[in-house]
Amino acid sequence: MALAAPDEVRAHLIAAAQAGHALTYSELLERLGFAFSRPKMRALCKVLTCVDEEAAAKGEPELAVLVVRQSDGLPGQGWWVGSWEQHGFTDEWTGPAARQLVDRLQRHAFAYWQAREA
Repeated sequence: MALAAPDEVRAHLIAAAQAGHALTYSELLERLGFAFSRPKMRALCKVLTCVDEEAAAKGEPELAVLVVRQSDGLPGQGWWVGSWEQHGFTDEWTGPAARQLVDRLQRHAFAYWQAREA
């Protein structure tokens, strides 16, 4: 059984994008009714992959990049492993270059979804 339906996770991420902010893994899990744990976070990452696959099929910007670690505000290793090739990113997954890529992708998601607010 999945942690949450991709549509439910997507709705939370679109709301965050429209508000112009990222969510930590803990915040998103809490919104889904769960306390943070490593197994829950790993299950969430599987759902995030589905969310981004659906977004790509619709020509929308990715949303999983909006889910970040509390410690440094960057996505976790699962996001980097799943998307480094897509973005041609070969640098470290922390630090200024990583921050620059994440900021650019987040700004794109914010602008896209804020333009579609009702």
